[in-house]
Amino acid sequence: MLFFSYFKDLVGREVTVELKNDLAIRGTLHSVDQYLNIKLENSRVVDQDKYPHMLSVRNCFIRGSVVRYVQLPPDGVDVELLHDATRREARGS
Repeated sequence: MLFFSYFKDLVGREVTVELKNDLAIRGTLHSVDQYLNIKLENSRVVDQDKYPHMLSVRNCFIRGSVVRYVQLPPDGVDVELLHDATRREARGS
Protein backbone atom coordinates (compact mmCIF):
# COMPACT_ATOMS: atom_id res chain seq x y z
CA MET A 1 0.00 0.00 0.00
CA LEU A 2 3.05 2.24 0.34
CA PHE A 3 3.39 2.81 -3.39
CA PHE A 4 -0.34 3.19 -3.94
CA SER A 5 -0.46 6.01 -1.38
CA TYR A 6 2.58 7.63 -2.91
CA PHE A 7 1.22 7.51 -6.46
CA LYS A 8 -2.12 8.95 -5.34
CA ASP A 9 -0.21 12.06 -4.24
CA LEU A 10 1.25 12.38 -7.76
CA VAL A 11 -2.12 12.66 -9.52
CA GLY A 12 -2.01 15.63 -11.87
CA ARG A 13 1.79 15.45 -12.31
CA GLU A 14 3.62 14.35 -15.45
CA VAL A 15 5.22 10.90 -15.29
CA THR A 16 6.86 8.50 -17.73
CA VAL A 17 5.78 4.86 -17.61
CA GLU A 18 8.08 2.26 -19.14
CA LEU A 19 6.38 -1.01 -20.00
CA LYS A 20 7.88 -4.49 -20.03
CA ASN A 21 7.77 -4.47 -23.86
CA ASP A 22 10.13 -1.42 -23.88
CA LEU A 23 7.39 1.06 -24.80
CA ALA A 24 7.70 4.28 -22.80
CA ILE A 25 4.70 6.59 -22.47
CA ARG A 26 4.78 10.07 -20.94
CA GLY A 27 1.63 11.77 -19.74
CA THR A 28 -0.29 13.35 -16.89
CA LEU A 29 -1.20 10.89 -14.15
CA HIS A 30 -5.00 10.90 -13.96
CA SER A 31 -5.59 8.01 -11.57
CA VAL A 32 -4.04 4.94 -9.99
CA ASP A 33 -5.64 2.05 -8.11
CA GLN A 34 -4.51 -0.47 -5.50
CA TYR A 35 -3.19 -2.80 -8.24
CA LEU A 36 -1.06 0.09 -9.56
CA ASN A 37 -3.11 0.25 -12.75
CA ILE A 38 -2.39 3.68 -14.20
CA LYS A 39 -4.51 6.03 -16.28
CA LEU A 40 -2.63 8.73 -18.21
CA GLU A 41 -4.09 11.75 -19.97
CA ASN A 42 -2.39 13.84 -22.67
CA SER A 43 -0.09 10.88 -23.25
CA ARG A 44 2.55 10.56 -25.91
CA VAL A 45 5.09 7.91 -26.80
CA VAL A 46 8.68 8.79 -25.93
CA ASP A 47 10.16 7.12 -29.05
CA GLN A 48 7.69 8.17 -31.73
CA ASP A 49 9.85 6.89 -34.61
CA LYS A 50 9.78 3.35 -33.22
CA TYR A 51 6.02 3.38 -32.46
CA PRO A 52 4.33 5.58 -35.12
CA HIS A 53 1.01 3.74 -34.69
CA MET A 54 0.78 5.17 -31.15
CA LEU A 55 0.83 8.84 -32.24
CA SER A 56 -2.95 9.19 -32.11
CA VAL A 57 -3.29 7.82 -28.55
CA ARG A 58 -4.00 10.65 -26.10
CA ASN A 59 -5.48 8.85 -23.09
CA CYS A 60 -4.48 5.38 -22.00
CA PHE A 61 -5.03 2.83 -19.28
CA ILE A 62 -2.00 0.76 -18.31
CA ARG A 63 -2.38 -2.49 -16.42
CA GLY A 64 -0.08 -2.57 -13.39
CA SER A 65 1.35 -6.00 -14.22
CA VAL A 66 2.95 -4.71 -17.47
CA VAL A 67 4.75 -1.74 -15.86
CA ARG A 68 8.52 -2.01 -15.56
CA TYR A 69 9.32 1.49 -14.24
CA VAL A 70 7.58 4.74 -13.44
CA GLN A 71 9.84 7.76 -13.82
CA LEU A 72 8.81 10.56 -11.50
CA PRO A 73 9.50 14.26 -11.81
CA PRO A 74 12.65 15.14 -9.82
CA ASP A 75 10.84 17.67 -7.66
CA GLY A 76 8.05 15.16 -6.98
CA VAL A 77 10.16 12.86 -4.83
CA ASP A 78 10.11 13.47 -1.09
CA VAL A 79 12.95 11.17 -0.08
CA GLU A 80 12.48 11.63 3.67
CA LEU A 81 8.81 10.73 3.46
CA LEU A 82 9.63 7.56 1.52
CA HIS A 83 12.35 6.58 4.00
CA ASP A 84 10.00 7.05 6.97
CA ALA A 85 7.16 5.14 5.31
CA THR A 86 9.49 2.30 4.33
CA ARG A 87 10.82 2.02 7.88
CA ARG A 88 7.29 1.96 9.32
CA GLU A 89 6.20 -0.70 6.85
CA ALA A 90 9.29 -2.83 7.60
CA ARG A 91 8.51 -2.68 11.34
CA GLY A 92 4.89 -3.58 10.68
CA SER A 93 3.50 -0.43 12.32
